[in-house]
Amino acid sequence: MSGAGGITRTRQDIAAGDIPVDTPRLPAWEAAESELSKPMYHENDPNFLQRALNQFWDWVAGVFDAAAGAAPGGPAGLAVLVVIVIGLAAALWWRLGTPQRSARNTDALFDSTGPRSAAQHRATAEAHAAALRWTEAVQERMRAIVRSLEERALLDPRPGRTADEAAAEAGRTLPVHTARLRAAARSFDDVTYGGRTADRSAYLSLRTLDLELDEAKPLLPGTSRGATG
Repeated sequence: MSGAGGITRTRQDIAAGDIPVDTPRLPAWEAAESELSKPMYHENDPNFLQRALNQFWDWVAGVFDAAAGAAPGGPAGLAVLVVIVIGLAAALWWRLGTPQRSARNTDALFDSTGPRSAAQHRATAEAHAAALRWTEAVQERMRAIVRSLEERALLDPRPGRTADEAAAEAGRTLPVHTARLRAAARSFDDVTYGGRTADRSAYLSLRTLDLELDEAKPLLPGTSRGATG
């Protein structure tokens, strides 16, 4: 019978040592890993930068998906919230001006183009005013005021001095003009660092102050305030 013959043959094979090969799991896994690590299997794999970018965009997508799920109205609600945030940021930017100042030492009154006389600053201011460049005219007129006070020895020449510092120091020797000096310094700061635009009235105010200061008598030590002019 074929069945009996097959059984007999199987027993003979086993007796002869012809046992079927059964590779253990761990060596098989190591062999497969070694095979798959060959360069021929990774020619089209993304490089490190591409993998990093893919992971980043997956993270961004996950963040937006989570935000869309939490926002009222889903993705449409999230879009509305984004528009509101952008609108608020634009409103603050317009209201507060360009944030150009990060430290007080960046607010120096004079630039680094070299010292100029009060007369030179006045001439430049008048040229800007004639061309209706009121912002530049205000800047140059404030510089003319401070340079004039330095030339009269009412202020010590000091590099890096700010408009506010100059106004405060000048106010101690010219107390009658303290408030107007501070207002002039604020006008200078607003147009130079605050992103504001000057107008004709702002320039004329500084021009008038400059002319009055040029003839003002300083308050010397031991002199009463009533003696100033």
